[in-house]
Amino acid sequence: MTVVPTAEDVMVVAGSRMLTDDKVVFAGVGAPLLASALAQRLHAPNLTIVLEGGYVGPRILPGKPPVSTNEMRAARRSVMLTGIVDVFLYAQGGNFDLGFVGAAQIDRFGNVNTSIIGPVDRPKVRLPGSGGANDIVSSCREILIITKHERRRFVDRVDFITSPGYLGGGEDRAKAGLTRSRPTAVISDLAVMGFDPGSKRMRLEALQPGVTVDEVVANTGFELLIAPSVRELAAASLEELTELARLRGGDGATLPERAAAR
Repeated sequence: MTVVPTAEDVMVVAGSRMLTDDKVVFAGVGAPLLASALAQRLHAPNLTIVLEGGYVGPRILPGKPPVSTNEMRAARRSVMLTGIVDVFLYAQGGNFDLGFVGAAQIDRFGNVNTSIIGPVDRPKVRLPGSGGANDIVSSCREILIITKHERRRFVDRVDFITSPGYLGGGEDRAKAGLTRSRPTAVISDLAVMGFDPGSKRMRLEALQPGVTVDEVVANTGFELLIAPSVRELAAASLEELTELARLRGGDGATLPERAAAR
């Protein structure tokens, strides 16, 4: 039996590799925070994580990743404890390099829905809503979005725009006044996507190990642009998977062996 990473494992590892040292990332809880903490522990010790609760520079305790920014463990070893209003004012002032959020739905222009599934007046499902995601996506210089790759998530048009991507494409985001921030990457368990510079449509740029272009296209609910050269990402290393297991389960955690592939 060999260790086979889960869908979340490959997303989190790919996301962590996009975070470099001496940057500031405003991260949502869940996969974005795990990826940020993993980067901080492995290759970006001077990465500053910012959380919505007003915590600047926390160090996540292995085995205790917070599920909400209302938890005080989200503030562990922060260099500054401020308030929600203050931290969003810092974001609006252009002080954060990266914003990192999840998505329930995302469309070809990078618009994110975390509010409702179905018609606005009669939704089938009510989701958590924006929280600070709209502010993060509207204010941070570059935006990373992470989500599992399924047709029900990658849709032609989101049911509700919780957090704006490139809106209708082209210059729509700039015309809406969002000139200092832009979505740059969508990370999934199948691939990494960017955006065409002109049309702002989502574009396949890299594949997770063992994944084909056809598999990505089949799991996308809109016509996905394909970059001229699509590279394959390096497989998650044993060190990355081991450290991720520690973040989730504590310093004594070990990697589970899985006989089946993802």
